Amino acid sequence: MRRLGWAFVALVLVCTVLLAPLWPGLRGVPPTEVSPFPAATVTPTPSATPALPARTTPYRAVWVSYLEWQQLDFSSADAFSRGIDALLDNIDALGATVVLAQVRPFGDALYPSTLFPFSHLCTGVQGQDPGFDPLALLVEAAHARGLELEAWINPYRLQAGSVPALCDESPAVQHPDWTKATDTGLYLDPANPDVRQYIADGIRELCQNYPLDGIHLDDYFYPTTSATFDAAEYAAAGTGLSLADWRRQNVNALLALCHQVTQSYGVRLGVAPLADLSLCRDGQYSDAALWLAEGGYADYLMPQLYWGQSYTLDGDDAHSLGKLAAQWAALPRAPEVALYGGVGAYRIGDGDGSDGGAAEWQTGHALAEQLAVLESLGFAGAGLYRYASLWENPAWPDLAAAERQALSDRWVTASPGY
Repeated sequence: MRRLGWAFVALVLVCTVLLAPLWPGLRGVPPTEVSPFPAATVTPTPSATPALPARTTPYRAVWVSYLEWQQLDFSSADAFSRGIDALLDNIDALGATVVLAQVRPFGDALYPSTLFPFSHLCTGVQGQDPGFDPLALLVEAAHARGLELEAWINPYRLQAGSVPALCDESPAVQHPDWTKATDTGLYLDPANPDVRQYIADGIRELCQNYPLDGIHLDDYFYPTTSATFDAAEYAAAGTGLSLADWRRQNVNALLALCHQVTQSYGVRLGVAPLADLSLCRDGQYSDAALWLAEGGYADYLMPQLYWGQSYTLDGDDAHSLGKLAAQWAALPRAPEVALYGGVGAYRIGDGDGSDGGAAEWQTGHALAEQLAVLESLGFAGAGLYRYASLWENPAWPDLAAAERQALSDRWVTASPGY
């Protein structure tokens, strides 16, 4: 405060109190009261806050990943705005309603943050300020088109291999005791309660500073099944749980904590888990069936159903889209948790490795037909992974254009539920 007079200080405090309810998401509605984050020895329980209002528009999403950001010009706010204007115009014209924009891919951010350094995607150097706020421009441009914007974050990943080069402000440098390394990269430790609070605080910062429609988590939870990954932490925990159950408890605690935060701001929380329920539960220790059956962990799940309808491997069709989707549709589902399906636009032309080859993915209408299957099974919405596969696909430009037309015929012309 230095030399500010007490009268001015009082005025600032009064204004802060009066305006505070307007800050979270600029929604005009103050966040509901949330109990303090649990102490390190307490496992958060699902919040009992009411469900968010029912959707009035279909949920039709497109993922925009950090790979798309690598192709955009971040040299100035104007250059970036031109790039996202074209991107969002395409998404809007397709009939989509939601943009899932990856804004925190490697423990860094596409926005100014007090918790995370700027992403290397902005300038080529992690921690370097691009001179503008990409997320603010994204939210404004999406909302101007009537599109919803969800901030997609990767909860644990800090590096893939050795990329990106970490700056001094990276959580890996600031808190090396929070990290775990595998042969695939560097990750925040899911067992560490300080890590859970850090991730939840990052979500709170997003909800406070931007008028977001949602927070979206991808499927990067535990990065390995190796017992040596966290042997010391597991032994110290002494819970009596099996290693697998203990790891699932850690992920559940993170989801409950994050959901408590988003609920307090009226922002939905979604997760895109692996499509294979057994790999989800026992490979990444994500108890997605529990999250779907009980409120308090997420507002929607969107499993990544990235195989075709005719997919077989060695004669086994267990991973075909219809078989996987039917398993998800048959799970118990809390009324306040929605079930959406993610489909793999990145398979266009190349196929999914099926015994029968890629013919299904070379029809020009594979995605639209997959959406029809999901809707017939009771899924309430869908997402397309990812933007560039549909609009920036040099290997299969004609097929991508045909898939876009088939999707537009469904979403714009026919305009069914999704």
